[in-house]
Amino acid sequence: MSDTKHLERIAIVGAGGHVGKPITTALVQSGKHTITALTRPGSTAVLPPGVTRIEVDYNDHAAVVAVLRSQQIQFLIITLSVTAPPETHTLIVTAAAEAGVPYIMPNAYGGDIFDSALGTDDTYTGASLAKCREIEAFGPATAFVALCCGFWFEWSLALGESFFGFDIAQRKVTFFDDGKTKITSSTWDQCGRAVAGLLSLPESVVAEKFRNGPVYTASFTISQRDILDSLHRVLGTKDEDWEIRYQGTRERVAEGMKELSEGNRLGFAKALYSRGFFPSGGGNHEASKGLHNGILGLEKEDIDGAVKRTVAMVESGWSPF
Repeated sequence: MSDTKHLERIAIVGAGGHVGKPITTALVQSGKHTITALTRPGSTAVLPPGVTRIEVDYNDHAAVVAVLRSQQIQFLIITLSVTAPPETHTLIVTAAAEAGVPYIMPNAYGGDIFDSALGTDDTYTGASLAKCREIEAFGPATAFVALCCGFWFEWSLALGESFFGFDIAQRKVTFFDDGKTKITSSTWDQCGRAVAGLLSLPESVVAEKFRNGPVYTASFTISQRDILDSLHRVLGTKDEDWEIRYQGTRERVAEGMKELSEGNRLGFAKALYSRGFFPSGGGNHEASKGLHNGILGLEKEDIDGAVKRTVAMVESGWSPF
């Protein structure tokens, strides 16, 4: 295929998941690709019409290789649950490399994984970069493309104080430092549009600009103060209706790591998010690296619309676990 054309044959692992579903939906809506969803045997994930579902045991190396070869996959997107065994990613990547898949988007969705300070300070960022380097190590025939989208907005706002600092149901918020540090964040739908925009580009552009590197994108660059102001507009509240407290980010990181060492898994989230909100600490990749929104055909989103959706999730009792 000429590299002036876009990549056509796409496979996705986890097509029914939190970020996998909007990515799959956006790719289908673009109408430019043949999409194969690799699912575990017996999966009940609901997929958009037009997506080919192939069940495969990720632990069966030969079977995964055979599927990817038979579909002549050019770009593999991996989206795995946080509960998936860590070795699953390696198994899939190894099979994809043997099958000759030219590009792999690793399960490394988050902030700027190429920020060395972040990579040193938090294990998620370091592990995400390691997934990219693992792909790169297979040699020139297989490359990674990493989606650096910042913290997922809906997930981070809906899940409680340990994440973005908000407990919407109880009208409580903990501002990290002064609550005015801005970070980049993306909604799930924006992640989907970003991948669809990337895969609508000519292959030559993907190779030149994104091969073995990041795609920087965001829905908005915001502070906790911006989020609370949006919540006021959506809910009709004001500061007096909320319990507002303050805590230093470095104190929260230490507190979170202590909680994790004592068996509280939310301590990991507290430490990870607090590190992301360090002033000038890497959480704002729009400021430090710029965004690829323009080349991907993306516009910034309306924060109030995203907050409204998240409030509805909370009020419905949504939980990802």
